[in-house]
Amino acid sequence: MENRKPLVHLPAKHGLYDPANEHDACGVGFVAHIKGQRSHQILLDAEEVLRNMDHR
Repeated sequence: MENRKPLVHLPAKHGLYDPANEHDACGVGFVAHIKGQRSHQILLDAEEVLRNMDHR
């Protein structure tokens, strides 16, 4: 599956910036209980996040 859209214009190489390093951003999953409580559901939710990101 290819959903990438080409960028119209990238800034020129300058200082530490190099347009050759540009790429799509990767997703990040963070699962936690808002009050810091441990639960098995947190593990199940984290596993689901990992399964949804298997293409990364």
